[in-house]
Formats: sequence, C-alpha cells, structure tokens
Amino acid sequence: MTHAPTLPDFAHERVEVTTGSRSGLVITVALHSSALGPALGGARLWTYPHWSDAVADALRLSSAMTLKNAVAGLDSGGGKAVIAIPEGTQLDAARRRAAFLDLGDAVEAFDGSYRTAEDVGSTTDDMLAVRERTTHVVGLPDRVGGSGEPAGPTSMGVYAAIGATLERVHGTASLEGRRITISGLGQVGGRLAIRLGTEGALLTVTDVNPAKRALAEQLGAIWVEPGTEHLVPADVFVPAGIGGVLTESVIDALEARAVCGPANNPLATRADADRLAARGILFTPDFVANAGGVIYLDLEERGADREETMRRVNAIGDTVRHLLDDAEEHGITPLAAAEAYAARRLDSAARVSESV
Repeated sequence: MTHAPTLPDFAHERVEVTTGSRSGLVITVALHSSALGPALGGARLWTYPHWSDAVADALRLSSAMTLKNAVAGLDSGGGKAVIAIPEGTQLDAARRRAAFLDLGDAVEAFDGSYRTAEDVGSTTDDMLAVRERTTHVVGLPDRVGGSGEPAGPTSMGVYAAIGATLERVHGTASLEGRRITISGLGQVGGRLAIRLGTEGALLTVTDVNPAKRALAEQLGAIWVEPGTEHLVPADVFVPAGIGGVLTESVIDALEARAVCGPANNPLATRADADRLAARGILFTPDFVANAGGVIYLDLEERGADREETMRRVNAIGDTVRHLLDDAEEHGITPLAAAEAYAARRLDSAARVSESV
C-alpha cells in the first residue's frame, strides 16, 4: 500500500495540467519557485489511482525541489513534472515515446523557467524524446554528449549523508557491523546496498519487485517482505522507494536509531518529523540527503569540471553535519533546521531581486 503525504500550502508560481495530444495521458508541470533561478526537477512517470493524485504528487515534489536546490547551494529553483499512467494501463514503446514528446511540449510552454530531467519511471533515453520538442532538458545520455544517469551521484550523496548520520548516532561514520535496512532496491537503493555491503554493513533489504531478491542474495543481505522492513532493528533505516511510507503507525513501530535515505517525501505528514524526534529517532531530511543527482545535473549543465561536481556531491555529508548541529543548538528538528536554511537563501534572493 502507498501512503500519499499531505499537500504543502499552495505557493506555486505556475502549474499547468494538460492532456497530451499524442499520448492522451495527463501531464502536470509544477513550477514552485524560480527565486534562485530557472527551476530544475525531474519528470516522473508513474501509475496513479486518479489523475488528481498525480497533480498532488507534482505539487509536493516541486516544493521539495525548491528546498533541495536551496539547501544544496544551487542557483536553481524548484519544479517537477509528472506523467500519470492510469491504473491497469501498460504503455507500449510508441505510446511511451508519445508521452515524452507531449512532455516536451509542456516544458517548452514554460519558456525556460523550468528544466526537466529523468526521474522515477523515466530514463535518460526518454529525455531524448523530450529534447525533440524543447531545449530545456538536462541529463541526456552519455552517448550523445549528455551528463547521463544521475543515480550514481545521488547514491554517493546519500552515502555521505548516512556517514554523517551515523557519526551523530554512534560517534563514527564507519559502516563495519552497522545494521542498515534499505526499503527499495531501484537505481539508487541498489547502488547504496552494494556500497554499504562492501564496507561491512549488515544489510536487511526489500523491494516490491521480487526479482530484486537476487541482489539481496548476491550481497548476502537478509530479505524481508515489503511492509515489514521497519520492524527489523537497525542503526539506519533507509527509505529508497515511494514517498509517504513513514506514517504515524509505522513510526510507532519503527525499530531504528536513525532515518536517512533517497526517497522523496518519506514523511506522511510534516508532524511525523516531530514523532520521530519524540521517539529519539534521528531524521536526516530527504531533500538534503538525496541532492547528489540534482547537484550533478545542475553543475554539469553549467560547465563545472567533474572533480568540482563530485566534491560538491560529497559535501552533502558536511551539510548534514551543519544542519544537525544547528538543530541541536536551537532545540528543533533537523527538518525545521533544513527548512529554515532554505528559507534564508530564498529570502536573500527575494531581497536582491527587489533591489534591482
């Protein structure tokens, strides 16, 4: 079962919902903020019970991108695109291509204020179709001179964030003998599992796709059924799949010292950050931990050299340390500390804009 997080207050600059002329699918492009620069956020292709659920997801994800890009120190605003697949529908290759051509038209209508990229359910090859209709797309495949798949940098940033989180809980970032539960073995979760296992972590993993069990066996990880992973004692619980999984009931039963992972919007409600804190479970905000991919895409587009780009990705660990220090100093949750940091950047950008 999926759990939809509550919607943020509507503060978006522009939201467009269209029916693709080629695919017939509902496409939402949500521009939350361009205060720091043209928005950057991926295009999600996913199945939803109703098209309105996809619109709500785009609103949540785009507002989270504003926070992510601000905390990451990027000169990019927050936006997101969502292509909704009706339940029970399977896209063949022709209709999938049509959907991304339609997305390209929708992005082009924003005239450069929103740039898209691959995301959950979409690929760098899909972005080639988008590129036929708009230039406002990043993360094209390596073979055509693009920056390629950002899952690697995303996983590297989460790895750095997990290390900083472990430092706060145990006094050391060492993974040797640490119990790590990973919920979701997709492009990022799978990469994390391999790296963490290589460094001596004791892994418990799961995924809604039973074929992922082969990776668990390869790594010598314990496999549990989806929906039970939060009951396994862990030093760090790593949500790496769908959003909204940390509901009140899950948090009440969660057997972990900390939560840190790549899944967007893992909290069912904002109040769940306080619930985690009340149970003594350290929560590293998702939009801080999972910023490696957007850092990579943004800096590559701006022509930064690869060494500088990866230095910025690895610096996510230092950002986590700073925010955890700030949260402790002010007696607030790490989520509140991260939101406050983002708000300061956005306020500063607004003041500069007003003075021009």
